[in-house]
Amino acid sequence: MKFCNKSALAATALCLFTGGVFCQEVTDSATGTHNGFYYSFWKDSGDASFGLEAAGRYTSKWTKTNNWVGGKGWNPGGPRIVNYTGSFNVTRAQNAYLALYGWTKNPLIEYYVVESYGSYNPASCEGGQDYGSYQSDGATYSIRRCQRVNQPSIEGTKTFYQYFSVRSPIKGFGPISGSITVAKHFEEWKKVGLKLGAHDYMILATEGYQSTGSSDITITEGPVSSAPKH
Repeated sequence: MKFCNKSALAATALCLFTGGVFCQEVTDSATGTHNGFYYSFWKDSGDASFGLEAAGRYTSKWTKTNNWVGGKGWNPGGPRIVNYTGSFNVTRAQNAYLALYGWTKNPLIEYYVVESYGSYNPASCEGGQDYGSYQSDGATYSIRRCQRVNQPSIEGTKTFYQYFSVRSPIKGFGPISGSITVAKHFEEWKKVGLKLGAHDYMILATEGYQSTGSSDITITEGPVSSAPKH
């Protein structure tokens, strides 16, 4: 499940990190704003924590967790240029991924621009449809559409499509950095008939499923691109 609960901050603790910067450690599902960025953190069970640090930085650590997802970004999302740097501390054997992740409404769409993944490609849904590939930010991205039937969403239990663009080659593991020209992905989806609606939130997310790992990611925003029309 990839739905982040809209509840208020449920449990926090102050944590002191390098350089004397205080952050909030989130251990229960929550959304909100922190140091000028929107954040979302959701887990269904197990041990996962999410650290809200200075500006666009967040940290995460998880083990024995069924499914969790979290990150920092914007609400609403849109055709930004998203720069990221830090570390994605998993191995190829772990089911986890780093992706630009967001939602739109009317139509209700859940979307991913996948930069790195471990043991499972999140676009490997049964019955999905492929829509070719394109070049962006020095890599090739492959498009796939999947459908979720009667599943949790930002509008409650609904049936909706997921759009995936998966990077090749993947960014890998350990130290990681890159840029995502979000407008390019929106435009390529539009070319093949995959429409988006009104933007809800958009985050640079770490996600883990029945795996163990950690991440330390900082995002910044490049120049805002012109929004493609849908």
